[in-house]
Order: sequence, then C-alpha cells, then structure tokens
Amino acid sequence: QVQLVESGGGLVQPGGSLRLSCAASGSISVIDTMRWYRQAPGNKRELVASITQRSNTNYADSAKGRFTISRDNAQKSSYLQMNSLKPEDTAVYYCNMDIRNDETYWGQGTQVTISS
Repeated sequence: QVQLVESGGGLVQPGGSLRLSCAASGSISVIDTMRWYRQAPGNKRELVASITQRSNTNYADSAKGRFTISRDNAQKSSYLQMNSLKPEDTAVYYCNMDIRNDETYWGQGTQVTISS
C-alpha cells in the first residue's frame, strides 16, 4: 500500500512564500513523474507543476517564474517552493506520483490560503 502525505500548507500574506512537501511510503520500486495539482473552490483540479525522474520540469503558466518543483528520489519526496504568492493561489494542493509497475497515487491535500 502506497501512501502520499503532503505538508507545508498554511496561511500567508500576499507576496509571501511557502514550501510544500510530499512524502511517499510503502512498497515503492521507482517513482516516475511527480506532480503538484491544486483545486480552488468551484474550480476544476489543475496541474501546477511536474517533474520527471530525470528532473525535467514543466509548469502551468500561472506558476512559471514563481514556483519551483523539485524531488529527492532517496527520500521518495517531492517539493513545491512557492514564492510571490497571490490570493489567486489559494487552493487545496495535492501531490501525485506515478509508481513504476503500479499506478498513480494521490495525497490527501494541503490547504494553502493567501490573504492579508
């Protein structure tokens, strides 16, 4: 059984920063692509950033220049550094990982609120 646990969410003022973490546990061989999604109230879940096993990254336009995704394969973890946060970044953030020879798993989500 694979589990993903996110942490690092919270309430910050506009212009602030947060670093989200996602740690995987369980029977894991290799983790291929890791992703971060977010879902604001009333909106569809959207892809924010992804990183392949070779650390090739891709970002939503809204995240480019402000967010940085990274990974630590030894720790089976991914991270999302978010800078220059805006109120429109408020959402529940979910991590997602493709486990080789298994399936894609999701975390439970962590709330990020940007407000003064």
